Amino acid sequence: MSQQQPNPQTYTTGYTTGGATTDTATIDANARTVHYKCGDCDQDVPLKRGEPIRCRNCGHRVLYKQRTNRMVQFEAR
Repeated sequence: MSQQQPNPQTYTTGYTTGGATTDTATIDANARTVHYKCGDCDQDVPLKRGEPIRCRNCGHRVLYKQRTNRMVQFEAR
């Protein structure tokens, strides 16, 4: 009995990136949250992948992605 059963925490998808095709990519269901700001009430809205894009406080559907805290450096010529 060496059959592997699928893990309910992960799933695989096929997607295309820049002309190269990736057959499967394992995506963790416990992926990190991305924080957005509601356009109506300015509430901080943490969303995970697959959640509906809607403010939990007022129901507004316009959310703005917050700027990253990481340093971003560009090379100018």
